[in-house]
Amino acid sequence: MIRSQGFAATTIDDLCKTAGVTKGAFFHHFQNKEALGVAAAAYWAETTSAFFAEAPYHDHDDPLKRLLGYIAFRKEIIDGDLAAFTCLVGTMTQEVYLSHPAIRDACAASIFGHTATLEPDIKVALKSHEIAADWTPASLAAHTHAVLQGAFILAKATVDRTSAHDSVDHLLRYLQLLFRRTPGRNGPRAWGGHSHG
Repeated sequence: MIRSQGFAATTIDDLCKTAGVTKGAFFHHFQNKEALGVAAAAYWAETTSAFFAEAPYHDHDDPLKRLLGYIAFRKEIIDGDLAAFTCLVGTMTQEVYLSHPAIRDACAASIFGHTATLEPDIKVALKSHEIAADWTPASLAAHTHAVLQGAFILAKATVDRTSAHDSVDHLLRYLQLLFRRTPGRNGPRAWGGHSHG
């Protein structure tokens, strides 16, 4: 419900009706709606972590193939209606970042917890492909997630997942270029094509 109509527009009555519980039951578990938002962000982090941990891109031996496989997997799951594939914590962050700091912090923990899972593969891929980067694995992981969140916004703006697919395709091309060795040069290179040494 929050992914389809936003946090503010989703009332406790709506939630109780959809869940088939009474308001008394709601307040037995949550002090208020903000507490529900914090719990929802934590639950989202837990369930999506398990979902991505079982994804097939982990089967690749090459860390770069795992990273590119992750992007391909993200494109594959952009399917169905918007509420089915857009990000709960991304949706809530945009809406409540100033009005509900506790929810914002819970969303941030979910987002950056997920981006951190990409960092080890990026770090090893840099070494194995001999890339002398002037950026960090954490910054590339965060950029990757920024593109994905932006893709969801474009999909919402157009009410069409095509723009999201296009954005993910461009992200994939960018990563392939970033890790491509310059033909005819020896030794590590930095992003921008300048060789070091």
